[in-house]
Amino acid sequence: MSIEITGFNWVPDFARGYVRDLRPRWACEEIGLPYAMRLISPVPPRPAAYFEEQPWGQVPVLHDGEVRLFESGAILLHLAERDTRLLSRDPQQRATSIAWLFAALNSVEPGLFELGNVTLFSKDAEWAKLRLPSLIEDMGKRLDRLADALGEREWLGDGFSVADIAMVTVLRNADGSPLITSRPTLAAYVERGMARPAFQRAMAAQLADFQPAPVAA
Repeated sequence: MSIEITGFNWVPDFARGYVRDLRPRWACEEIGLPYAMRLISPVPPRPAAYFEEQPWGQVPVLHDGEVRLFESGAILLHLAERDTRLLSRDPQQRATSIAWLFAALNSVEPGLFELGNVTLFSKDAEWAKLRLPSLIEDMGKRLDRLADALGEREWLGDGFSVADIAMVTVLRNADGSPLITSRPTLAAYVERGMARPAFQRAMAAQLADFQPAPVAA
């Protein structure tokens, strides 16, 4: 088996099902590509050699034979080159999918990541309370534009692609939030993605890999 994906063997409950190795797992499941998992602990310190593979010690990392790469977006694009079910060979359809893949990770995810910090990790900080209203407003405008672009289509391009793996997993970070529930187009889009059998298999596999919490030294 040439495909190996690195993931964590434990994360807190709130992060389960959201760790980014879900993205390459989903891509592999969509095209029936066998893969193996290499599970590492999220608890520092990471093995020194791992920083040669991923400079920040994060997951996922992909090994595809002699090819090794990090960053979930780069991994998705690499896997998509294997199969037209993830990335069309039509020049315009291909370009559209690649553009939306980058848009998911560069134009949508950073704001939702910041929202998670403001509402969860730093929610009691005064700066977070001050930042929240403008952040909600900014993200609302951005998601309105996304909903307009999606329109009545099922997927971001002419058919399901790697761009939808990226965007659905990004939007799931706000799943259940008014940012999504108040925008029926996006809520339905996320539900369609999560209903795909390949997503369900990838999710079940990630959840099954998590072990009991590590014992503090």
